[in-house]
Amino acid sequence: MIKEIIKGCRKRRRESQKKLYKMFYAYGMSITLRYADSRQQATEILNDSFMKVFDNINSYDIERPFKPWLRRIIVNTSINHYHKHKKEHQLVELNIEKDKVSQKQEILSGISYNEIVDMVQQLSPAYRTVFNLHVIEGFKHKEIADLLDITVGTSKSNLSKAKKNLQSIVEKNFS
Repeated sequence: MIKEIIKGCRKRRRESQKKLYKMFYAYGMSITLRYADSRQQATEILNDSFMKVFDNINSYDIERPFKPWLRRIIVNTSINHYHKHKKEHQLVELNIEKDKVSQKQEILSGISYNEIVDMVQQLSPAYRTVFNLHVIEGFKHKEIADLLDITVGTSKSNLSKAKKNLQSIVEKNFS
């Protein structure tokens, strides 16, 4: 079924494009929400991603799995969006309070996926992007540094600060 939809997309058939978009909308949103400041921005990134998919669908190898190809486009579009908007954002340092480990574990066991996404969205764009690329996507710091045009040290520092800020956000929301 997916192969037929992709063949339709290659012929620029709106019906096929619509089917592909609907089929992978939730999957794409689950990725873009981790990088975006808001649901609206995540939708914008996802729409831009699908435009790239439709523009480059002829380069997709129909014999390979579609999801990894789509994921790569979405992640790259998210990174491009970060670059485009990083000058607009200011980094905000949060005061971090120490808490008991047992309380943290208790808090974490009761958090839903949507609550986690909401908390990740509260991170500054720089911290959020490095966090997603390293923790969620599995990129190494060298790869992140190259993608974001930062040093490896900055990548490591941003990840560390992202984790501390997330810890603070979790404690603030669930204490």
